[in-house]
Amino acid sequence: MPVAPDVSEDRFLDSKNGIRQVASFVPGQPDIWVFVLFEGLVFSSYFVIYLLYRLGNPDLFLQSQAHLNQGFGAVNTLVLLISSWFMARCVQSAREKDYRSALINVSLTFACGVIFAISKMVEWSIKIHEGWYFSTNQFFWFYYFLTAIHVFHVLCGFVFLGVAVYQLRDPKLRSQEVVETVATYWHMVDFLWVIIFALLYVMR
Repeated sequence: MPVAPDVSEDRFLDSKNGIRQVASFVPGQPDIWVFVLFEGLVFSSYFVIYLLYRLGNPDLFLQSQAHLNQGFGAVNTLVLLISSWFMARCVQSAREKDYRSALINVSLTFACGVIFAISKMVEWSIKIHEGWYFSTNQFFWFYYFLTAIHVFHVLCGFVFLGVAVYQLRDPKLRSQEVVETVATYWHMVDFLWVIIFALLYVMR
């Protein structure tokens, strides 16, 4: 009688290189996918509420939206898309056991995240200087709330990226599963920004 494979056998140690690896059908640890799904539901609720308020007062939202700088939004989007490309390269390099390249790519991902966060803070300061505050109207309430909570997730992403750097630098700690977990979180952050950019800056 055939015996069902033990899922614990998906984890194994490469004794030659001292690398812990994981063979699985989905990248990263299962817990990260539960977290991603939860975050997706939470942000989806924010987006639905935003759209309902927008439908209730379309003129106010359109007039307020015109005061946003689409250039900032487009640059931020490009920076995060590039960061996702670097993170994907990090994962691929780690799979190929090219850990020097993986470290370079995860560091570039981190740099892109810093650029994004600084750019967003500059944009906020400009809006505040122009007199557009959190309490100005419903649109700017959503603008500051959605962008601020997204920046918070970017800052949390720095912690994830730091873990990846720490593990990639130590041959005894290197784990493909951890690198893919970090990548999954970072791609989620990028995906959420693309939706926020579309809702706040592009949609008419």
